[in-house]
Amino acid sequence: MSSKTKKSNHGIKQVMDLESIAGGDSVIHRLDGRIKLIVALLIILFCVFSNQLIVPIILEIYLIILMYLSKIPIKQSFKRVALLLPFGGFIIIFQPFIHPGHIIWSSGISWINITDAGLNWAIILIGRLIVCLTDIVILSSISPMQEIVQSFRKLGLPKDFSMILSIMVRFLFIFIDELDSIRIAQKSRNFNIHNKNLPYKWRLKQVGYTIAMMFLKAYEKGEKVYLSMTSRCFSDKSEMYNTKRKLESSDYTYIFITILLIIILEIIILTAKTKLGFFGLDLTL
Repeated sequence: MSSKTKKSNHGIKQVMDLESIAGGDSVIHRLDGRIKLIVALLIILFCVFSNQLIVPIILEIYLIILMYLSKIPIKQSFKRVALLLPFGGFIIIFQPFIHPGHIIWSSGISWINITDAGLNWAIILIGRLIVCLTDIVILSSISPMQEIVQSFRKLGLPKDFSMILSIMVRFLFIFIDELDSIRIAQKSRNFNIHNKNLPYKWRLKQVGYTIAMMFLKAYEKGEKVYLSMTSRCFSDKSEMYNTKRKLESSDYTYIFITILLIIILEIIILTAKTKLGFFGLDLTL
């Protein structure tokens, strides 16, 4: 088995193990799902609307502390952040070159220059991106997907959207399981998509067959689910069951500490901005 195939199988196993990590037992895991979701949204919103570098730095430290309290593997969590980072980081790379300002580095080519305004904008963007990705990774590591859907529903998400999310969560693991079974069947027949000894067009055709097979299986599974739901008299007027839970003191403490941290950071920015130096500057364009 090639190293690429092993990495692919390891990626599937990581997705399947995510729910077991989210179902752990810690002081953070035991919090109410609504509180965890609200706190995650508060951190993202405050970080996105803040223009000083001190904010993402402090928030990232706070999130690392939450990782430690949640008993989440910190190394594994940052690997997930690193995997997601290129999606937004690709856009950030070009920011120092495309914004006007004082030139701090010149390549000798008239249109390839780094400006101070562009570099500052790229720094604040990468800080925001890291905090937001870390926050999302922590939320997915301390809350099972079904709990997140239920939390959205309790917070007033429209029933149609919550139903779509709920079915999507259930289908996600079925899809991964079906894909895994197809890959096992292919390997049992000594098929390896990364085998360079096979013609490239033939391998590409097999990938197309696999995608078509997954589409057919998804369609067939959807029909079965629809028939099973209608046989149980399900309709758009059906009410979904929500587990009821009262908020405890630990839930109030968690959201209070987060809001207090945000208030303290805002006070520091307003009163001691000049003392923070570069970390207190407004880095937006």
